[in-house]
Amino acid sequence: MEVSNFPVVRDIGFKDRTMPEPVRVLMIDDDQELTSLFGEFLDTEGGFEFTSQHDGSDGVAAALADNFDVIVCDVTMPTMNGFDVLRAIRQVKNTPVIMLTARGDDLDRILGLEIGADDYVPKPCNLRELVARIRAIMRRTQPETPQPDGNRTVGDIRIESGSQSVFCNSEYVNVTGAEFGVLEILLEHAGEVVDKDAIARHALGRRIMPYDRSVDAHVGHLRKKLGPLSNGMQRIKTVRGRGYLYVVQS
Repeated sequence: MEVSNFPVVRDIGFKDRTMPEPVRVLMIDDDQELTSLFGEFLDTEGGFEFTSQHDGSDGVAAALADNFDVIVCDVTMPTMNGFDVLRAIRQVKNTPVIMLTARGDDLDRILGLEIGADDYVPKPCNLRELVARIRAIMRRTQPETPQPDGNRTVGDIRIESGSQSVFCNSEYVNVTGAEFGVLEILLEHAGEVVDKDAIARHALGRRIMPYDRSVDAHVGHLRKKLGPLSNGMQRIKTVRGRGYLYVVQS
């Protein structure tokens, strides 16, 4: 393996000072050279606590036995692939998961998102980009000061920003962090069209990319979990060529 495939940028010139507690990262990947490089890179960055597992089943056991802030999981692994790892984790926990997918393999990306991944990064991966995705997830899932006034009720839906909780008809709905972010911005602009790039910036901490299905996948999950409005209409409407609209029932 060429180490150059995984460029390590040592001097980023930015240190995240917003998180007093170390960000606990679990990487599940059978590529031990990559996990070693990433661990060293996070160490130079500071503010991270890094754990790695090189087998899918060991990765699942570690993820379920401990409380990590973010999990980075490769798709292609022997014995237990990344999709099965993600399924096993999602049965128990909503820890944010970033999948490492083969560059240009749209099917892997879509399948990972459908199963419940929060985001993906193509391999060979730039470690700077991977850290940026982790930082974006942490800014979204662990705000410095949760704001009680961030709670919002629209029709039969109530969200609580501090705890990232969602209630539909007073019943708790289990959503991932990315799904919460999508729903949050749609409710904030209920009755208005929100373009996909704005949704991606808010929910994923990044711009939408060409042929990117991340937002579409998260919207699809929300539709299934929340169900239709009381009148049978779909609560999140697709506006072709523009984005999505949360329907306000009159």
